Amino acid sequence: MSSVRKILHIDMDAFYASIEQRDEPKHRGKPLVVGGSPHQRGAVAAASYEARKYGIHSAMPSRTALQRCKDLIFVKPRFEVYRAVSLQIRDVFSEYTDLVEPLALDEAYLDVTQNKKQMASATAIAKEIKQAIWHQTGLSASAGISINKFLAKMASGMDKPDGLFVILPEAAAAFVERLAIEKFHGIGRVTAAKMHNLGILVGADLKQWPEADLVKHFGKHGHFYYQIARAQDEREVIPNRCRKSIGAETTFVEDLESLDEMNIELEKIAQELKERLDSNSVYGRTLTLKVKYEDYQQLTRTITVTDLIREQEMLLSLAQELLACVEVTHKKVRLLGISISNLDRGEDNASTRQLTLKL
Repeated sequence: MSSVRKILHIDMDAFYASIEQRDEPKHRGKPLVVGGSPHQRGAVAAASYEARKYGIHSAMPSRTALQRCKDLIFVKPRFEVYRAVSLQIRDVFSEYTDLVEPLALDEAYLDVTQNKKQMASATAIAKEIKQAIWHQTGLSASAGISINKFLAKMASGMDKPDGLFVILPEAAAAFVERLAIEKFHGIGRVTAAKMHNLGILVGADLKQWPEADLVKHFGKHGHFYYQIARAQDEREVIPNRCRKSIGAETTFVEDLESLDEMNIELEKIAQELKERLDSNSVYGRTLTLKVKYEDYQQLTRTITVTDLIREQEMLLSLAQELLACVEVTHKKVRLLGISISNLDRGEDNASTRQLTLKL
């Protein structure tokens, strides 16, 4: 690099759960999760910090969460509220830089090397952003500040909640060398276990490995591991990060047996997906139907058309067309989902016709 970059990673603290506690005072300070009821095979979407003390985390079955904390509060998700708050936070970011790369509703990278307020200190910018988010939303955020995306991401998780952590250029190498390998962003549980088996326990161990050997053991990801072991990450902050697909799905309280039941549920899913497409102002040409049976066997069917799929009627018609190609009557269905890919924001005036149907 010709010059040192100034990268922030802003991560909201227990975002969904914190919004629910903010909006319902009686829930403040209590263990709370956003997600499905334990009586309806639900799962935890988000957990408050009070709930996390019991070992409760996202993606955990709701029944398991309730077993760990009998006083646990369950709240249904309100995604329209979460999206609205996320837009408020994005507005704060835009006061400082246009180089904002959202990762989800609750986190983003910012490149403030050159910024709209001509501030020399990235730490000062992070403090102002945290304060502005608090004043405008009543929610706390944690900030990581460093010279690249990997280090900024690592830093934001060091002092949660309401944290601010800086990894200076001269401290970067030592920070990574001491870091436990399972803490590395980009190294999942399976890869970490494989590294442990190879004697790679901390960053310093990873740094000892030649790049060719890492590629041999971990494929193309080995190149990335080689770089981050040296506190290097040349990835740019990319604004307006494109989504590859948008979807909606439902896991049913009772497995569905009849085609009529499935078509009724598909109509609800199509409506939810249409709302998500509209809120993102993006549409697509490829629709995928997902079916999961009672025995957890899963299959997908895909259809592509020339027009952008904009209307709920078209969503539903295509999904039902695909469902008719699936043998759904020989065993019960646990989950149905629809997703749209091949996304585009452009205008589209071609006549609709089927191009491919993948079975």
